[in-house]
Amino acid sequence: QVQLVESGGGLVQAGESLRLSCAASGRTFSTFVRWFRQPPGKEREFVAAISWSTGGTYYTDSVKGRFTASRDNAKNTVYLQMNSLKPEDTAVYYCNTGPGLLTIAGPDWGQGTQVTVSS
Repeated sequence: QVQLVESGGGLVQAGESLRLSCAASGRTFSTFVRWFRQPPGKEREFVAAISWSTGGTYYTDSVKGRFTASRDNAKNTVYLQMNSLKPEDTAVYYCNTGPGLLTIAGPDWGQGTQVTVSS
């Protein structure tokens, strides 16, 4: 089983940037590495995905042009660069992997990292 550890969350002002990291141990990532987020009082939602093998990416509409997913195969780590952050991006961000469709969560989750964007 893979262990996922996120880091990089924090408190920023609107318009600023953060870079989240998701490091895998135990085994490498599965086909897709996905980012989900759970805003306060809301359900968890898909944010972005990256193909571990090809590096191809996919984003939900609300973050297109602002967020960029990338990977470092040598470090077994995936990143989510978040620019032009908005208050509505405030959420706990989770890394996810495992078999499944592009935007559907697999079985492996990290513990989450809090991102808070103030206006």
